[in-house]
Order: sequence, then structure tokens, then C-alpha cells
Amino acid sequence: MGRRAADYRRPVRRRFSYWIRVLLGLSCIAGLVLFVVHHNHYEDQVEHSMLESNARVEHAAKESLNFTQEILSATSFSRQLAEQMILAKAYVIIAKERNNLHLAWELSSKIRSCQLLLSRAAMTGDPVTLEEAEPIIKSLSSLIFKAQDVHYDIATTIMTMKSHIQALEERANAATVQSTVFGQIAAEALPRSLHCLNIKLMSDWLKMPSLRELSDEKRNSPRLVDNNLYHFCIFSDNVLATSVVVNSTVSNAEHPTQLVFHIVTNGVNYGSMQAWFLGNDFKGAIIEVKNIEEFHWLNASYSPIVKQLLDADSQAFYFGRYQDINVEPKMRNPKYLALLNHLRFYIPEIYPQLEKVVFLDDDVVVQKDLTPLFSLDLHGNVNGAVETCLEAFHRYYKYLNFSNTIISSKIDPQACGWAFGMNVIDLVAWRKANVTARYHYWQKQNADGTLWKLGTLPPGLLSFYGLTEPLDRRWHVLGLGYDPNIDNRLIESAAVIHFNGNMKPWLKLAIGRYKPLWDRYINQTHSYLQDCATS
Repeated sequence: MGRRAADYRRPVRRRFSYWIRVLLGLSCIAGLVLFVVHHNHYEDQVEHSMLESNARVEHAAKESLNFTQEILSATSFSRQLAEQMILAKAYVIIAKERNNLHLAWELSSKIRSCQLLLSRAAMTGDPVTLEEAEPIIKSLSSLIFKAQDVHYDIATTIMTMKSHIQALEERANAATVQSTVFGQIAAEALPRSLHCLNIKLMSDWLKMPSLRELSDEKRNSPRLVDNNLYHFCIFSDNVLATSVVVNSTVSNAEHPTQLVFHIVTNGVNYGSMQAWFLGNDFKGAIIEVKNIEEFHWLNASYSPIVKQLLDADSQAFYFGRYQDINVEPKMRNPKYLALLNHLRFYIPEIYPQLEKVVFLDDDVVVQKDLTPLFSLDLHGNVNGAVETCLEAFHRYYKYLNFSNTIISSKIDPQACGWAFGMNVIDLVAWRKANVTARYHYWQKQNADGTLWKLGTLPPGLLSFYGLTEPLDRRWHVLGLGYDPNIDNRLIESAAVIHFNGNMKPWLKLAIGRYKPLWDRYINQTHSYLQDCATS
């Protein structure tokens, strides 16, 4: 390429840099300007480029082709073809708008030839040769010159492309919103097999008085309040997910009979949860199931979150028929306001006789013995958790609104975030620091939703601020519900893996690579599971 051409191209690129980035990329617009300004010299430049790159092609043919490098190389035939193809596509649009269908057809035909040639090069690993590229480049050049003569100058072409950019942006935004909505709906839905399981278990609970008698008998077990044992809390409305958490924990424990599980669910799932855990053995572990609707002390006069749940505006926001389409669908997920999700802030009230517990979310799988967690020194802190600030995103300022002085005057925006899902909790230290009162304070301050938008993590970060002990990262590995590229070595070394995200392992959305890690703790021979899987 001559110096004069290169010098001319730079200011044109700067002039149209925005549209270059958005629609066609740097190569497309640069190529468009170059063709319009220098079309009289283009064929000579192509021939010159072909001669210069001939030796390179012969050398590349001897090696395995890196097609990405090939398409980016300034002297490759693949790049010349790709640039001409993109330019030709722009003129196809313009020709169709002007009803020049014959020219549009000719351009489209050559574009297909170009695509086939590039596809073959990518598949076979052989670079595009001079003999293959020359006829297509020449014919496309001729058609492009024809399109320039028949249609627009550069200014008109850019304006045409601008209107198409705007149209494409609108379509892309609409498709993104639609995809997010559909993904959220799928993530919130209960699979038919799990619904079937709930019905069968609830039927057992209602038909079999012996189950209710056994439940009453176990309710007064002294082991439920024995602080020499290892106590785990799970708050969930998903029977199978909770079962996997319990089963994976006892399966990897050295002394499973010393484990005690405290499960809280809602009234709808209480019977099925009781029937499942009373009807199955978990290696001698003690399992208690409570109904959140029996916590009469947890009312609107005591708990700000209950008051918010009963608020008419909140009801309309989460469950209303007419909803603002500008609000991100994730923020409308009722689970963020569900009382079960916020129950983690009331553990000392639910279990007043316990001194230390490990809190587990229902979308985790335990892979190692967790009893050593109970002997960890938390150095006077309340919450032991794995920090997540290896990347800048997980600093406090990403979760909270620091433009509000209530936050900025009390909290360091660069403080390291941490994860819920596997937490060691010292309930003695909790009561001493009165963490629940801290939680109530922040919930009241956020009544208008200006401090944070959703979830339990932001109020958790505030309530446990200065009271969290960082744990070794291997205790809790996150991301299996959204990240398909987690290092296998990290997963294998993890004591707990967490399927946080929309792609839960019990859904069809699940990431296939991780699903066997969850499936292995399901008793596939259970008659109810088999019936529900095939019904």
C-alpha cells in the first residue's frame, strides 16, 4: 500500500470510528472509504499485495494454519476476501433499498462464493491461494465499483449505514431483553418431575399417620441442641435439592452420625419435606424439619423484610400483572424477597440453644468432610466466609450505592466481598454483636430501595461488616450455575461447590459438564424418582 493511501486512510478512520466499532468493525469502514476514494487504483494494489504475499502463502502451507491469524494478517488473501465480502454486504443492502435487485443478486452470489472459500480454508487448515482468491477478488471489485457508480457517494453511504446500525441496535436490544426474560422464567420454574415428587410425598404425609407420629417423636431429641455435635442449617422449598445437600454432606463425613441438619421450609412443602427425610436414611444423621409459618414471632412489627413483603407496592412490583419493561427481569425474581431467603439473618432466634452452625444453600454439593470447619478460629468474628474479591467486581462498591452518605460514611467501598452459600457462623459472637439488629437497621434504611436493589448479599455485607473471617478459597468454589469454564483442579479441590446462577443442576438449563457432580448424590433407584422421571 502506498504512503499517500495510508496517510489518507487515518483521518477517515478517525472520522467514522464510532460506526466502525458498532456495525462493520475497523476493517469494514476503512475498506469502504478506501474503495470509494481509491477505486481507480484498487486492482493495481490487489495485484501488488498478491505478489508480496505469494511467498508467505507457500511457507504457511507447510504448517498448520491458524485461521484467526490468517484473517487478521494485512497481506493474506483471506483478509482481502473478508474485507471485500463485508463491503459487498453493505452494498447489497443499499441496492435492495433502491430496488436494484439484479445488482443485489450478483453481489450476494459472489459473497456466497467468498464464504465458501473462507469456510473451506478454515475447515481444511490450508491457506487461500492466489489462484483461488484472484477471480473472486476481481469480480467482487468490479461489482463494488459498479455499485459505487450506480448508487451513492461516501456521505450518503455512511448515512444509510447509520440508519441500519440504529435498526440493528434496536433489534439486538429487544432480543437481549427477550432472552433474559425467557432465561429467568426457565430458572424460576419447577420441573414437572420435582412437582410430581412433591405430590407423591405430600400424599404420603397426609395418608400415613405414622410419619407424623415419628416427626413428633424426633422433635424432642436432645441431639438437636447438643453443641458437641455438628449442626448444619438449610432453608429451602426444594426437596430434591435439600436432599442432595444432606446426602453429599453425610457421604463425605468421617462420622455422619454426629451430624445434625436443621431444615426450614414453607407451609406448601413442609409435608413433602418431612415425608422424604423421615422415609429415607442418611447414614444415621439427625434431620429436623421446621415450618416457617410456625414462626409467629417473625412478623411485620418485628421484621422489616416481612413488612416489605406485605407492602402493596412490593406485591405489585414482584407479582403485578402490569410491570415496567425497563426493569431488569432478574430484579423481579420473587426469591429475592422470599422470607426463606432472608431467614439466614434469624438463625440465633430459630435455634437459641446452639452455639455454632454451618449454613448451606440448597444449590451446593459437599465434596469433603466439613466437620473441621467447626474447629476453625474465627478470631472473634461472627461469619466465616470465602472472599470473592480476586476480581475487582466483588468489592463493596459494586453491590451498594455509595453515592448515599448513609453508606459512604460508614463503609469502605474497596472492602472485599464474600459469598453466602457455605458459611461458618459463631452464634455466641452473633448474639454479642447483635447482628440481627444490624440487619434490621439496614433493611429499614433501604425501604425505598436506594441503597441496593435486590438479594440477601448486600444486606449481609453490611450486617457482617467488620465481623467476617476470610476462609481458604478451597472451602467454597462458586460459579457452577453460570460459568462453564471453571478449572477442573479447582473443582476437585473444593470442599463445597456452589451452583449459584440460573443454570441450576435440577433444570434442563444446567451446564452439562457439572451436572454429574450433583446427580451422583441422588438415589436414582428410588421408586418415586423413577416414576416421576418417566411419567
